[in-house]
Amino acid sequence: MGDGNATEGLVKAAGSRDRAAVESLLVQQLPTLRGWLRLRMGATLRARLTADDLVQSVAREALADLADFEWRGEAAFRHWLYARAQNKLLERARFVGAEKRNPGREAELPADESQALLDCYANLCTPSRGLQSAEAMRRIEDAFDGLDEDYREAITLYRLCKMSYAEIAAKMQRSEGAVRNLVYRGLSRLALRLGQADPSA
Repeated sequence: MGDGNATEGLVKAAGSRDRAAVESLLVQQLPTLRGWLRLRMGATLRARLTADDLVQSVAREALADLADFEWRGEAAFRHWLYARAQNKLLERARFVGAEKRNPGREAELPADESQALLDCYANLCTPSRGLQSAEAMRRIEDAFDGLDEDYREAITLYRLCKMSYAEIAAKMQRSEGAVRNLVYRGLSRLALRLGQADPSA
């Protein structure tokens, strides 16, 4: 979320259950949500679906459910939104099943879309220089896919969803100290896989 009086007014309006304001906050979340979904899809789903398909589905369902959403701050809004995204991933994964990755089925993303995703991934690591954005993006996704699930969840919730350690601890049913370690070690392992300096500091 941005800074300034306009954002403050938007948050206040959302706090009054102004549908247009909450929709605007949802739009602000979409670029990060798209990156989060693509990373969390894993190789099999990425070979069958696009992040845009999932983003549109999540956003459509979230907008339909706004009448039942009680505004309790932006952190609660993000948690509500990403919980729906996680459910959508699980739903689609059940349909796709355990089919092995078929790289030939992956659609090539336009350069501007690859760059937009790479900009989002920069919250996790420093994109490699000298590579085309699509190639750099795939390197990061392959490295991320190789991490244990707890690392993937912790670092994406912290770095992309901007959830606090306390919020992640409640979601993952871990202590805050355990979550801090997962984030640090997950980012360190990601950097190691990419041959980079530790980005977790």
